[in-house]
Amino acid sequence: MELNTGVIRGDFPILTQKVFGNPLVYLDNAATTQKPLSVIRKIEEVYSTINANIHRGVHHLSQLATESHENARKTVQRYINAASSNEIIFTSGATESINLVAYSFCRSQCKPGDEIIITTMEHHANIVPWQIQRDISGVEIRVVPLRENGEIRLEDVEELISSKTRLIAVTHVSNVLGTVNPVADITRLGHNYNIPVLIDAAQSVQHLPIDVRAMDCDFLAFSSHKMYGPTGVGVLYGTESLLEKMPPYRAGGEMIAHVTFEKTIFNELPFKFEAGTPDYVGSTALGEAIRYIENLGLDKIRRYEEHLLRYATDRLMQIDDMQIIGTSQQKSSVISFLVRGIHPYDMGLLLDQMGIAVRTGHHCAQPLMDALGVEGTLRASFAFYNTEEEIDVLVEGIKKVVKMF
Repeated sequence: MELNTGVIRGDFPILTQKVFGNPLVYLDNAATTQKPLSVIRKIEEVYSTINANIHRGVHHLSQLATESHENARKTVQRYINAASSNEIIFTSGATESINLVAYSFCRSQCKPGDEIIITTMEHHANIVPWQIQRDISGVEIRVVPLRENGEIRLEDVEELISSKTRLIAVTHVSNVLGTVNPVADITRLGHNYNIPVLIDAAQSVQHLPIDVRAMDCDFLAFSSHKMYGPTGVGVLYGTESLLEKMPPYRAGGEMIAHVTFEKTIFNELPFKFEAGTPDYVGSTALGEAIRYIENLGLDKIRRYEEHLLRYATDRLMQIDDMQIIGTSQQKSSVISFLVRGIHPYDMGLLLDQMGIAVRTGHHCAQPLMDALGVEGTLRASFAFYNTEEEIDVLVEGIKKVVKMF
C-alpha cells in the first residue's frame, strides 16, 4: 500500500504500550489522533529554546517565536491552498472556528427570519452555534434530510434554498457515517444563489486533499488534534472579502490597532479575530504535524486508509447480526456499527478489556441518531498507522463478546 506502516508506527510512542496486559489497538482516531515524535519534540523545542510572547516584543526570543507562529500560518495556507495567509485564522479548534462564523457572520449579515441550512448528519458543533444565534438574532435553521444509505442529495439542498437563505454549513465527512459529502457541488449550488458555504473539515483534512480554491468554499473549519497535532489549536479559513465584513468574535489584546476610552480601531486580518496571546507553541506544532503528513504523502495516506476501510468492512460483515450504519459509496476512514442484541456501551467496555479502543455513544450527533432510530453506535476510525492485523484483533474481539452474550 506504499506506506511502510512498521516504520511509521515507530514514530508514535503511545502505540507501543499495553492496556490491561494487551497490546493497544487504537481505533478512535476520529475523536483524536496520536502524535508523532516530531510533533512532541517540536513542542519541547519551542518551550526550551524560543518561548516568548509573540508580535509584541522587539527582543530576540519574541522575534523567533513570532516567526515560528507566522510560518505555521503559511504552512496551513499552503496545505489547503488558500490565496493568502490573511485568510488563516488560528482558533482553539473546529468548534471555535464554527462559533466564530456563527457569531460574526450572523451579527453582520443576518436579520430575523433569515435562514441557515445544515444537514441531518452534522456534529453538535455545527448545530448548537446556529441554535444560539437563532435565540440571539432570530435566524431560522433548515435541515437537509438523509437518504437511507447515509447520503444527502443536492436536490434536497436546493429545495431548502429560499430568498432568506444566508449560509449553507455542511460537514465534509460525517464523523458517524463516514460519508464524504460532495462539498464542491454544494458550494457551486450555493454560489448559484449567491449564498456562501461553510465546510466542517474536522474529519477530512487529515484524510483527503483539501484545496479551498478548487472547492471554492467561503469558510473551512478544522482542528489540529485530529490531524496528528496538539489539542487546543484549530483553523478557520475564510475568504478575505467575507472576513473583512465580519466583526471580531472576541475582544482584548492583539486584535486592536488603536484603543481609546471612546473608540477602538480593530487590527487588520488575520489578527482582528485572534484576541489575546495565541497558542504559538500549538500552532508551531501543528505546522510540524502538517509537514509529517506531507512527507508521507496525502495521496498515499488516502489510498492506504481506503484499503483499511474496505478490509474492515469486509471482515466485520462476516460477523453474525452485524449492522453497519452508513453505506454511502463515498466513505472515509470511519465505520459505525451495531451487533444486534448487544448494547454498544457493553461491547465497548469489553473490547477495552482486550486493549481495543473504539468509540461508543452518540458521537456528538444526537439528531442523527434520532434520524437513524438508534441510541448510539460503536465506531472504529482509522489512521495511517493502523494495520490489517489490528482490524483482525477487533473482529476477533467482537466475536468473543458475541459469545459472552
